[in-house]
Amino acid sequence: QVQLVESGGGLVQTGGSLRLSCSHSGRMFSTYAMGWFRQTPGKEREFVATINWSGGTTRYQDSVKGRFTISRDNAKNTVYLQMTRLKPEDTAVYYCGRQTNWGSDLYDYWGPGTQVTVSS
Repeated sequence: QVQLVESGGGLVQTGGSLRLSCSHSGRMFSTYAMGWFRQTPGKEREFVATINWSGGTTRYQDSVKGRFTISRDNAKNTVYLQMTRLKPEDTAVYYCGRQTNWGSDLYDYWGPGTQVTVSS
């Protein structure tokens, strides 16, 4: 059984930084693309970033390009989201997900989420 667990969220001031981590239990982590999404109350979950199995290819939502960096360490079964120059509109619950196939936009496992709050 695969489990994803996010960590690293918290309260930060505008302009600050946070690094989120997502640990993947189970085998075959290194063969899957992974993604980060976020959700605020009353809104649908939105795509933030994704990374392919090797870490060699990444994609970002336009609003986070140049501020967020997704990376992974396959030896540690972990994917990261480094967030810099945070803005109040980045406030959300952040989720990591395991993509079924690169480019498919389908995810088969999700973590419970971690809250990120950016104060103005």
